[in-house]
Amino acid sequence: MLFSTSVIARLPLAAFSIGMLVHVEHLTGSYASAGAAAGALAVAQGAGGPLLGRLVDRRGQTVVLLGSALTCGAALAGVAAAPAGTPLPLLIVLAAVVGFATPPIGACMRTLIPSLRADSRRAYAVDAAATELTWVAGPPLALGTGALFGTGTALLAAGAVLAGATVLFAFSPASRRWRPAGTRRSTGSALAAPALRTLVVVLAGVGVLFGATEVAVAASAGPAAGLLLGLWGVGSLTGGVVAARLGGGASTGRGLALLIAASGLSHLVLVTVAAHPAGAAVAIVVAGSTIAPILASCYAMVDDAAPAGTVTEAFAWLATATAVGTAIGAATGGLLADTAGPASGFILAGAAALAASAVALLLTGGRHVPRADLQQPDAAMVS
Repeated sequence: MLFSTSVIARLPLAAFSIGMLVHVEHLTGSYASAGAAAGALAVAQGAGGPLLGRLVDRRGQTVVLLGSALTCGAALAGVAAAPAGTPLPLLIVLAAVVGFATPPIGACMRTLIPSLRADSRRAYAVDAAATELTWVAGPPLALGTGALFGTGTALLAAGAVLAGATVLFAFSPASRRWRPAGTRRSTGSALAAPALRTLVVVLAGVGVLFGATEVAVAASAGPAAGLLLGLWGVGSLTGGVVAARLGGGASTGRGLALLIAASGLSHLVLVTVAAHPAGAAVAIVVAGSTIAPILASCYAMVDDAAPAGTVTEAFAWLATATAVGTAIGAATGGLLADTAGPASGFILAGAAALAASAVALLLTGGRHVPRADLQQPDAAMVS
């Protein structure tokens, strides 16, 4: 029940960006204005996630989730109710509030997994697969609702689902009882740990693969782009299910590096088949099948990589790194599509993954890295 609630709460998050883009364009008649609002939302999400995660690590999940859900829902309602002609700065501010107050529901769920399941690595793989399901289903649901009932209604519905499911999650016994594990807690950021910083860099590179691939598919596949991106997500979902059955993905830095290298090479293959719909469909499913196992492997390494008492913040940093990388990949991929051809983004995707693979080798021993908190004698006692 708890896991299902977290998935429902995360479903609107996959629709925020496209929903905000379409609605603001409807209000202003300008894609440039819509892009500014969507960009403000994304930047604010990247900044707010780690801060909210750090608050969770200090105050518990319930208060932070409730406060952020209500704030985010109210800001979404404000955007949805805004009339045509609303000043763009106001829309940008509201979009930024939505992003900054987005509840860290994914980070909170992953933080709970070790206390809920003995085999947490398999559970992380299931969670990664479920996350892919939200990204496959979220945008079509947002666009479909907007087409049938209006773009403002789509945003209101997303806010209602987010707030309602997050409140249910926050009041669950497991969430209310959760406290940071251990008796010692780092006084600094989760990024104080070298292993966590390495994971952040790795997922930033994986994010570049995400963004570059999305643009390359859109630029090279034309009307078939939506179908191919859906197949990409289906591949990832399938890979996550298989990883869960086989033990949850890689458990060492070398294993993670091999997974990411396989992802890079399989995305590079798309350069050769991009012009052939059938070949592209098969290749993108294969390429996508590596994504959820990579994410699951990184999640499983967080407990040993992050300083004690900073696990929620650590998970939030991984989400931020992925989002930043995706934005860089999309922007760079767009430039490449204009200058070097529509399929050139696949080269960027493959190169970024191979670079991330090399960085992953720094995670010597994988998730069996020394506990970061044991290296910090000034850690404070948990209050």
